[in-house]
Amino acid sequence: MDFKKTILWAVFSMSGLMLYNNWQVHEGKPSMFGGPITTTPAPADKAVAGSKTDVPTQLSSAPVIATTPSINGDLMESAEKFTLQNDVLALKISSSGANVVDAKLLKSLTAENKPVELFQYTSKHKYFARSGLISLNSDLPNHTSTFRLAQSGKDESGRPFVIFFSERNGVKLEKTFILSQGSYVVDVGHRVTQAGNNPNPLVLYTEIVRDASQEQKIGPFDGAFSASTFTGPAAYTDKEKFNKLEFTAIDKNKITIPTQIAAGEPAWIAMVQQYFASAWIPGDKTIRDIYANKIDNNLYRIGMQTPLGIIPAGSTVVEKAKLFVGPQEERMLETIAPGFELLKDYGYLTILAKPIFWLLDNIHSYVGNWGWSIILLTILIKLVFFPLSAASYKSMARMKEVQPRLVAMKEQFKGEPQKMNQAMMEMYRKEKINPLGGCLPVVIQIPVFIALYWVLLSSVELRGAPWILWVHDLSLPDTSISDLIGLNSIPIGILPIIMAASMFVQTKLNPTPPDPIQAKVMMYMPLIFSVMFFFFPAGLVLYWVVNNLLSIAQQWQINQMIGKKLAK
Repeated sequence: MDFKKTILWAVFSMSGLMLYNNWQVHEGKPSMFGGPITTTPAPADKAVAGSKTDVPTQLSSAPVIATTPSINGDLMESAEKFTLQNDVLALKISSSGANVVDAKLLKSLTAENKPVELFQYTSKHKYFARSGLISLNSDLPNHTSTFRLAQSGKDESGRPFVIFFSERNGVKLEKTFILSQGSYVVDVGHRVTQAGNNPNPLVLYTEIVRDASQEQKIGPFDGAFSASTFTGPAAYTDKEKFNKLEFTAIDKNKITIPTQIAAGEPAWIAMVQQYFASAWIPGDKTIRDIYANKIDNNLYRIGMQTPLGIIPAGSTVVEKAKLFVGPQEERMLETIAPGFELLKDYGYLTILAKPIFWLLDNIHSYVGNWGWSIILLTILIKLVFFPLSAASYKSMARMKEVQPRLVAMKEQFKGEPQKMNQAMMEMYRKEKINPLGGCLPVVIQIPVFIALYWVLLSSVELRGAPWILWVHDLSLPDTSISDLIGLNSIPIGILPIIMAASMFVQTKLNPTPPDPIQAKVMMYMPLIFSVMFFFFPAGLVLYWVVNNLLSIAQQWQINQMIGKKLAK
């Protein structure tokens, strides 16, 4: 049996399986490596944004029917907007519903060098946060109501704030939005005052609404190999942990909805996309319900309901929450809420990707450059696997020494593959050669390579991060040659070409396979890989280039040592 050929086919099969899985996810189908558990969500009526049925219609335990009159959803686009801003975040709040309809991340830039606009409410793209009140047979202030500005300015701590209010049927709702310096978290207060004598329990809802369009790109080839990054709603509870809800699964009512969250149990809802997210994080004193559904053609929502109970006449209830709108910076996310760092999705190799990013982040805290951090990380990984790779390269060197004998065996047992394999195995046993040894370095690198791919794909920390000279963004493909010759269709860069050259040198150092077809495949492998790597992030190609150069140095040294021993 030709073990090297078997391993080669195994590598190709694994690559094909991964490509097929990415295509499945790109087409809206669940990943072959696991996805959201599917159950039926709490029912809710499909509706146009801004209509009376667009308001949450029930709790999982006790129905609450909204009687909000129908209103033109485009009113929110044309209504007066009020700005709330700090040094990192600029929000616009509409007087229609006091909804947050625009959010610019001032320190995250697009390819046009403009701030990323995460929230938008336009004819082309809808993504915003809203909240309101519902009750049995009562028309209360909700996300369709007209709100008036009550107060704005800065509080005693110097934080900018705005307060809006609306009153219906004896119930007054005040919404307060406060921003702290350097923070992507908005402190939101809902102050509910009962002026009349409403015997029905009130419910506060907080929602994020979004269409299914993809996020903004930051370069001409951004996302070339990132179709599998998740975009859509997500929910976290202490018991259920982190659940991603695919848009296609919502269409089919096949999603997990963790309802009836106990008082004090950590929980939050979010909308996630590559690099950025938004989320409602409620107070933890009361029980809550989570829901998600499709409310219009290509328009989805995820929300959370908080029962306020029956509020006596003349009484006031205040419910506090946090609205996060910002980048998925891991260190920052960990400080906001329990489990909030899970917004940064590393895919199915989280167990490897998370410690790799932790190590990369700590290296970066010393060297201050993500490119050099990747190089030092590669060296550390190479040192960890040094004994194993050394044994593999020794096996490959021994294989190269017995290559003439393998060619002679092939001629001797021509047309008798079984006898040839027996003779080869006997020779391997006598010479103490592991025929699989040469494949181990490649097999070991595959999971680390994929994990680092997810780190680069998911880490906003590396978004727009330069290295040196022509490498201006490690999260995007190297387009240095494409830019030079004015080619806009295919990213061609210097790093992938260096990587192909290093692979060619490695091929020459390895023993030539006795099978002519296999030998040709191995010779063409650097060219095939270089074409693939044209589309990979520059940081990933940098890792592979450095790893190849270290491997070449190690293998050359071992070949020299074994050659001297045999010469004696």
